[in-house]
Amino acid sequence: MTIWLEKFTTQGDGPRLAVKDAIDVAGSPTTLACPVISEQAVAAERDAPVVATARRQGARIVGKTNLTELCRAADGVNPWTGTPENPLDADRVPGGSSSGSAVAVALGEADVALGTDTGGSIRVPAACCGVAGLKTTHGRVPVDGVFPLATSLDAVGPLGPDVAALTLGMTLMEPGFAPGSFDAGAMIGRLRPMGMPVAPELDAAVDAALHAAGLIFADEPVDCWSAALDAGNRLILGEGFRAHRSLLAYPDRMSERIRRRIERGERITDGMLDEAYATRETLREFLDKLFERYPLLALPTITQPPPRIGAERDVDLTALTLPFNLSGDPALALPIPVKGSPLPGSLQLIAPANEEARLLAAGTLIETALR
Repeated sequence: MTIWLEKFTTQGDGPRLAVKDAIDVAGSPTTLACPVISEQAVAAERDAPVVATARRQGARIVGKTNLTELCRAADGVNPWTGTPENPLDADRVPGGSSSGSAVAVALGEADVALGTDTGGSIRVPAACCGVAGLKTTHGRVPVDGVFPLATSLDAVGPLGPDVAALTLGMTLMEPGFAPGSFDAGAMIGRLRPMGMPVAPELDAAVDAALHAAGLIFADEPVDCWSAALDAGNRLILGEGFRAHRSLLAYPDRMSERIRRRIERGERITDGMLDEAYATRETLREFLDKLFERYPLLALPTITQPPPRIGAERDVDLTALTLPFNLSGDPALALPIPVKGSPLPGSLQLIAPANEEARLLAAGTLIETALR
C-alpha cells in the first residue's frame, strides 16, 4: 500500500499528524507525487505556517502522504507513486487528491491528517474511505507553503476517523478553536441539485441520517448547480494553467491525463475567468439567502459509491463538492450507513463562512445518533 511518500520517526506523546505532500514540511522535499516536481525538489527550509502552528500545539509529524499527481484528479490514482489501497474495498479508488491522508487515518496510522481541497480533494477521499473530512472556509487557514492549484478555490483542512479528530485538527491549525453548539430543533436545508443524478440509496442514506439525529429538514431544489460547476471547473483550468504552465516543458515527466488537463487551461481567457468570478457572486447570494432560513445545508458528498479502479474516469467525483469551493463556505463530509450496502455513504454538511464550530457540533450530533 503506497500511503506514505516519506515516513518520519517521531517521539513524544502528542497527536500523530500526517501531512499531504503538497504542504511544506521543513527538511523534506515537497514532491506532489509527480516526477516533474520531485526530480527538482529540495528539502523545504521551513514548515508551511499551518504545519508550524500544529507543531507548536504539540503535533508529531509522522510522514508525508501520497496524492494524485499535482493535486489534479479526484480519484486518487497515481501511476508514478502508486495508488493507496482503499481500506473498504481494494478494487475501488481511494478518492483524491488527498488519498494518502484519508487512508492513513482510516488505518489508524495517524490521529489526524492535513489535506488540501480545491474541488473536493478532502471530502471525496473521506467519502471513498469511510472517514471524516473538513474543507475549511476559503482564506481561513493560511496556504503559504502549500502548492497552488487554483488560488481562488484552494483550502487546507483536516481528515480523521471521526468528528473528534477533525476538531483536533482545527485546534492544531488554529489555537483557541473550540467546538460550538447546534440546536437539534433547527430546520436544515436539504439541497436537491437539479439535473444532478445521485444514486437513490445515497440520497436515502442522507435523509435517514438526518432523521436518526432528530433533525428536521426541508427540500431545496437548486437550479444554478450546473452553472456553479462550470464556473468552478473553469477556475481550476484557467488558474491552474497560469500556475502550472511552466511544467509543460517536461511533458514526459507527468502522466498524459495530467498534462492534458494543464493544456486545456490555455483556452481559458481572462474574460472567461471574470465570468466565473461573477457566477461565484451569484452562487454566494443564493446560498446566503438559504442561510437566512437554515443554519446548515445537507446533501451527499459523492453521487454514487466509489468507482472501481479502471472505471474512475466515468464518474465526476466532484459534482457535489466543487460548488462549495466556488462559494468558499466550509463543508464537512461524514460517513453514514447505507441500507443494504457494506460500503458507507457520506453526508455533506455546509455552514456559512467561518462557522466550522457549528458544522462540527452538528456533525457530532449526527455521529452520536448513528452510533
